[in-house]
Amino acid sequence: MQKINKIVLLVGLMGSGKTSVGKRLAKKLKLPFLDGDQEIERAAGLSLVDVLKCFGEEEYRAGEARVMKRLLQGEPSVLASGGGSFVAEQTREIAKNNAITIWLKADIDTLYNRTAGRKHRPFLTESDNLLKNKLEKYIHEEYPYYSEADIIVETKEELVDNTVNRVIDSIFEFIKKENKEL
Repeated sequence: MQKINKIVLLVGLMGSGKTSVGKRLAKKLKLPFLDGDQEIERAAGLSLVDVLKCFGEEEYRAGEARVMKRLLQGEPSVLASGGGSFVAEQTREIAKNNAITIWLKADIDTLYNRTAGRKHRPFLTESDNLLKNKLEKYIHEEYPYYSEADIIVETKEELVDNTVNRVIDSIFEFIKKENKEL
């Protein structure tokens, strides 16, 4: 497989598969894997939920933007962004210059099935009966930003390796189409 000498940034809502796809994609591309959420926790010394509780959403987003800026100026890797980080204009601009961006686009049912009952997600603390409404709100607000990604790959209920293979195919199609240097 051809070597990629660029950051591959996975974007999408929580539950779209950024971490699970990202880890396997990194292995196949022989690149390190970085998780934006874990990097935020490491920088803050707190869990994402605690960062949000202690500092509020505005500072959470500012910290997220600082971490993403640092990561997007780093060495080639597969980087799973935090759920809302690509909404920030600064992050999108840096990503356009330094990364191949891939939106893992999932429908509401897929997102719901993957996030229901998971309390470690800082922006999904509602009970499951309110979760679909919150996810629909995020889809409405954030999908226009995600649509600016270089590549869009629909994620669905399938084996993660199948999604990874579709992502790899999409990356190489994009590179060939855009006549991009790796």
